[in-house]
Amino acid sequence: MRTYDDTMFIETFEHEYTWLNGFLRNVSRFSNKPALLDPETSGKWTYKELNEEANRLAHSLKSSGVKKNDVVMSALRNSPEFAFSYIAAKKTGAILLASNFNLAAGEFALLIEHNKPKIVIYSACIADIISEVEKLSHWKVEKYILADNIEKACIPEGHISYKDFVKSAPKENPVMDFKPHIYDEVLRLCTSGTTALPKSVPINDINEVLSAHDVIMHYPMNQNDVTLNMTPWFHRGGCHSGGVCPTFYAGAMAVIMRKFQPSNTLDWVEKYKITFLTGSPSNLSFLARSQEKSPRKLSSLKGLVTMGAPLSKTDCMRYMEILTPNIFNGYGTTETFWNSFLRPYNLPMEAGTAGISCTDDEVRIIKINDGQRTEPEETVENDGKTEGEIIIRSPGKTTCSYFNDDKMTAEKFYKGWLYTGDTGVWDKNFVVTIRGRKDDMIVSGGENIYPAQIEEVLNSHPKVADSIVTSVSDKVRGQAAAAYIVAKDKSLTTDELFDFCTKNQFLSIYKRPRYFAIVESLPLTATGKKKRSEMKKQAEEDLKNGILKK
Repeated sequence: MRTYDDTMFIETFEHEYTWLNGFLRNVSRFSNKPALLDPETSGKWTYKELNEEANRLAHSLKSSGVKKNDVVMSALRNSPEFAFSYIAAKKTGAILLASNFNLAAGEFALLIEHNKPKIVIYSACIADIISEVEKLSHWKVEKYILADNIEKACIPEGHISYKDFVKSAPKENPVMDFKPHIYDEVLRLCTSGTTALPKSVPINDINEVLSAHDVIMHYPMNQNDVTLNMTPWFHRGGCHSGGVCPTFYAGAMAVIMRKFQPSNTLDWVEKYKITFLTGSPSNLSFLARSQEKSPRKLSSLKGLVTMGAPLSKTDCMRYMEILTPNIFNGYGTTETFWNSFLRPYNLPMEAGTAGISCTDDEVRIIKINDGQRTEPEETVENDGKTEGEIIIRSPGKTTCSYFNDDKMTAEKFYKGWLYTGDTGVWDKNFVVTIRGRKDDMIVSGGENIYPAQIEEVLNSHPKVADSIVTSVSDKVRGQAAAAYIVAKDKSLTTDELFDFCTKNQFLSIYKRPRYFAIVESLPLTATGKKKRSEMKKQAEEDLKNGILKK
C-alpha cells in the first residue's frame, strides 16, 4: 500500500517514459538543429526533417499492414534509411529486427523464418544475396525494399525502391493506434550462436531509454555533441554506445559512415568537429597509423570509445598520445549492452582490465562448478588471481531473454544474471580482468564466432572426414579462425576448402576460416571428444611454422 496516490505516476511512467517521446521532445525544442549528416551523399537532416522522413516511412509501413508487434527487418549499412527505420518502427508499434547485412544467404533465410518479418529493408550492396534468400526461405515476406542505393544497383523483380515506397506518404506524425508501454519490445538484435541461426535478442522500450541514459551519464553526452560510429549500427555497441539510440535521445548529431576508412574518419573529425568516435580496438590501430602519416586536428574529440576487447597499456598510451587522451573502453554483451567501463581518468593505469561495474550494473566473478549451475553468490576471492566466470546483472538494459528460444534463455539467464561464458579475475577494488572463455567462441574484429558452426559446414564437404576449428592471434582482428581438416579424399587441397567456404550459403564472410591445414588426425579424448584447448595451443605454433596456410 502506498502513502500517496500513485495512479498518475504509474500511468505516466509506464506509458509515456518512452524513447520515442524523448526523441519527439528534441524535435520540438531542437527543430532546426542538425540531427543527421551523410558525408557520402551530402545529405543533411535537422530534427524536424529527420522526424518527417521517419513519419513518411511509418505511414508507408502502416499502409502495408504493419501494426503493433509486427516485425520489420533491416539489413542495412549505417545509412539514413537505418535511422529512419529505427524511429519509424516505434511510431507504428512494430519491432525493428536489426540484422547483420554481412550474413550469408542461408543465415538470412533462417533468421527470416525464425522472426517472420512482414517487411525487409535492405542495402543495395546485398541485393544479389537477398534474391537468393527469397529462394531459400519458406516464410513469405510481404515487401522487400531496396534502400541506400548510392551504387545505383538494379532493383530485383518484385522488390521496390525505398524512394518509391515512401514517395507519396505524408510528413505529419501518424496517429498512434496503440498504447505504448515501457516493456514493449521495440528492437531485436542478433548475436552469434553455435548454429547458423543467430540468436535473437529482444530489447524493450525502457532498455532503450536507460541505455541512452547510460551513455549520457558515463561520457557524458549532450545536445552539442557530434557522434560517428566506425562499426555497424546493427550491433548493440554500434546502436547504443554512439549510434542512433543515445545520439537522438540526447539531441546530438550523428555522422554516417557506411564503411570504415581511417583517412575519411580523421578528415571528418576535423571537418565536422566530431566529439565522440566509437569503434573496435582494430579501428583505433588503423586511425593511429593514418594520423602518424598525415596529422589532422583532432582537438574536438571528447571521447574515443572502444569495445570488444581490452586495450593493452602500450596500445592505450600510443593512442592517447597520437589521437586523444580521452580514451574509453567498455565491456559488455549484446544482451546487456556495456556493463563495466574505463574512462579517461582510469587510463592508462588500468589498461588491460575491464574496469569496474557501470553505475546501474553489477559484474561478478563466480566459481566454475563443472556439471552444475553456480549460484550468483558463489564468488571467487578478490585476489586478482582466482579465475571464475563473469556474470552480469543489468536490469535496466536487458530483457533477460532470447526470442523464441526457451532453452538458451534458461541456459544463459538465471535469477536476473547473464552468465557470459567469459572467464576472469577481480581484485580488492572489484576491477575485472578478462582471461578468456569457458567455451570455444572466437572473437574476430568484434564479431563472435562459434567453431561448431564452421565445423558443420566443413564436414559437409564430400572430401572431408572431420574438422576442428580454433583461433590464432591476428594483429588486425584480434583473433582469426583456423581450420584443421582430416581428408576423406587425399586429393583435397586448401584452395578447394577456401573456395567451398567462400561459396557456402550458411557461412558469413567474417566466419570463414582464414587459415587451413590438412592433417592425418585430430586430437581426441578417450571418449572421442575433440581436445580443443590442445589444438588452440598448437595452432599458434603452426602459424609461426607455416603449417597453417591462407
